[in-house]
Amino acid sequence: MTDQEIVKGLIERDGYVTKDFFFVKCKPLFCSIMNIVFDYQVEYDELVNELYLYLMEDDAIKLRNFGFRSSVYQWLKILATRFFIKKRAKMIDNVSGETPFDKQEYIAAPESDVAVKYDMERLFEAMPTKRYVYVIRRLILEDCEPEELAREMKITTANLYNIKRRSMAQLTRIALEDIKEYGK
Repeated sequence: MTDQEIVKGLIERDGYVTKDFFFVKCKPLFCSIMNIVFDYQVEYDELVNELYLYLMEDDAIKLRNFGFRSSVYQWLKILATRFFIKKRAKMIDNVSGETPFDKQEYIAAPESDVAVKYDMERLFEAMPTKRYVYVIRRLILEDCEPEELAREMKITTANLYNIKRRSMAQLTRIALEDIKEYGK
């Protein structure tokens, strides 16, 4: 099936297309994202059903606005990652039966969080293009919607995606150089 046929089938709520797409073709992609986003066991069917409902909101507006500038899988990878990150913030894994986490009892950030933040800031400082740092901060760390950031920067969304791609490439190069340096 082509991307156009998949999107059309999803919008029309075709049961075969929906089941095949979400529970067969995208299952490895979603499992990979879930393993990265969640540090605890989550229910695949439950999260994918919520993602499906999210895509179908407002008469499937997100699917209808998909511009086919990338593959439907690449687009869905980004959308699903953001969706799962937002879900993670709202979810509580309470399989242990312990009382939920009380933020007021928590005094300091875990040592690993502080180290990660320090490492990211160090990598950002090493990046020569500060505009790239800004785009990474807003899009990835602050989870700003691309359309909103594009308006803020007075550029097109397509241009923003190009800047993001170059930003990530620059950050990756800096990080790899840092790893090489660290290994010496």
